Amino acid sequence: MAPKDPVMLLSFMNLKLRDFYEDLDACCADLDCDRDEVVRKLAEIGYRYDEERNQFV
Repeated sequence: MAPKDPVMLLSFMNLKLRDFYEDLDACCADLDCDRDEVVRKLAEIGYRYDEERNQFV
């Protein structure tokens, strides 16, 4: 389960993306989390998903 706190979510998602998944879609599908919700929550604290880096920046 992904953390609810946006800062913790950022750390969690970037760790998962770096170590286990080739892209955000695969990560969200495997973790059973809503991609749009993750993107929205992290956008609220100024982060966006960078496909080339496969991380939120």
